[in-house]
Amino acid sequence: MSQLHVIDHPMVQHKLTIMRMKETGSKDFRELLKEIAMLMGYEVTRDIALMDVKIETPICPMTAKMVNGRKLAIVPILRAGMGMVDGLLSLLPVAKVGHIGLYRDEETHKPVVYFCKLPKDIENRMVILTDPMLATGGSACDGIAMLKERGCKNIRLMCLVAAPDGVAKVQQEHPDVDIYVAAVDERLNENAYIVPGLGDAGDRIFGTK
Repeated sequence: MSQLHVIDHPMVQHKLTIMRMKETGSKDFRELLKEIAMLMGYEVTRDIALMDVKIETPICPMTAKMVNGRKLAIVPILRAGMGMVDGLLSLLPVAKVGHIGLYRDEETHKPVVYFCKLPKDIENRMVILTDPMLATGGSACDGIAMLKERGCKNIRLMCLVAAPDGVAKVQQEHPDVDIYVAAVDERLNENAYIVPGLGDAGDRIFGTK
């Protein structure tokens, strides 16, 4: 069974609270999401692969550790997942970035795929799949399935806020994928929005309705 990691660092929780406030505008919402994504990235990459490099300090030569960044990929689920990419790139600047385009049908609440562009060697990379909201879990499960179809074996799902339904669906369909979130909220409402949640993340990031 995949592990659910709730990142409850005080600064993550503080920034998330401000993002939840309905009076928080798009500019602040975007900046806070970027900051939280970077902070969460520390936990998502805690066991990332390191490599030995020979360097010289001002005192003497030594063998030291560096991240093997060429083995990383960040893949946002469009469009809201884009809001988490810059924060992760500030932590992992040499990671490659792919894109998966999914949207939720407002009547069926099921995801529809319209775009997929990934690095050619995606199957050899640890992939961080990003989407701020894990509601029904449909988009996340479809995104994970698309990555697996292309040979990916090391996938981590990074979201901001989750509903219990979405967590359960991902764990059932993809028990090998760990989930990282800042909060697990109460439930979904009749429109499949997370309660209390923070509204439509895409609309709040880009200022659309």
